Amino acid sequence: MATQPYHRVFNFSAGPSTLPVEVLEQIRDEMLNWNGSGMSVLEMSHRGKVYEGIHAETQATLREIMEIPDNYKVLFIQGGATLQNVMVPMNLIYGGDADYIVTGTWGAKTAKEATTVGRINRIYDDKANGYRSVPNFDELDLTPRAAYVHFVTNETIQGVEFKTDPVCSNILVGDVSSNVLSRPIDVSKYGLLYGGAQKNQGGSGVATVIIRDDLLARTPEGLSPMLDYREYANNDSMPNTPPTFAIYVCGLVYKWVKGMGGTTAMQARNEAKAKLIYDAVDNSNGFYKGHADLNCRSLMNITFNLGSEDLTNAFAKEATTHGLDGLKGHRSVGGIRASVYNAFPPEGCQVLADFMADFAKRNG
Repeated sequence: MATQPYHRVFNFSAGPSTLPVEVLEQIRDEMLNWNGSGMSVLEMSHRGKVYEGIHAETQATLREIMEIPDNYKVLFIQGGATLQNVMVPMNLIYGGDADYIVTGTWGAKTAKEATTVGRINRIYDDKANGYRSVPNFDELDLTPRAAYVHFVTNETIQGVEFKTDPVCSNILVGDVSSNVLSRPIDVSKYGLLYGGAQKNQGGSGVATVIIRDDLLARTPEGLSPMLDYREYANNDSMPNTPPTFAIYVCGLVYKWVKGMGGTTAMQARNEAKAKLIYDAVDNSNGFYKGHADLNCRSLMNITFNLGSEDLTNAFAKEATTHGLDGLKGHRSVGGIRASVYNAFPPEGCQVLADFMADFAKRNG
């Protein structure tokens, strides 16, 4: 059967999101016969040498591009970041308490989930301000006895982001789902990092967990093996059949990031992309209004509002005719959200910026 021509839209979806075209093409080319093995990765035994090689290389590449110290384990776990919302407190709280910093919807959901396991101290919550800002860590009233301090490094829905790795006297836990690999991260400043893959790492179906070795001793006895970090660490992330294909795709994306120059190059690329759209917001004479405060605008999820819901709906509908897909804001907050993760092409940001200027001129 002849291959049919296809047209790719500029996919601004918040996740699952755009993957590098080179990665998609490699997946296509390897689908039936991976590296001469005579089978697809989808068909491989997770206990076989062929898949074990893929698994090991995926982990090694992530360690390289994130410069993960030797005293940290890299785990691949099913259930996405949502499962980690409960696995983190199950393994680390010990029946005690933990501090949570809430800068958006995901931080709020994470804190709520953790209350099913232990006592949660919301030491910062920006809900009354509409989740527009992030705190300075040195101004927070940390709980001395807390097992850890949890925060979301980038809030996908509201589009607010911590720009640097905070310095914290307590053990720091970060949900990096939506901005991991978008900039360098000093892993040594954290006790644990976790993130769902479907934004900057690959497809849905797996979360990566980076945990410092000494924290594995905190896991209480009697925890279900599928919720026990030690089980994953002791079995190379395979206490059961892992999401092999999702891990394989992550490995290809990690290689792509490395080939693009690593996380430092990604940061420069992402800053340039985001600037195109933020400039369109700031130069619109108020037609578009950015949601996040200037000092914490996300490079990954650019959120802004128009003057009315009718204008917002018209904007999103007309944008699709220009090949700009997935721009409606999250149903809980409305507005417009342009998610421009690592793999999102710069030309798509330029097309959106041009459309924004034209739309404002015609409707302002």
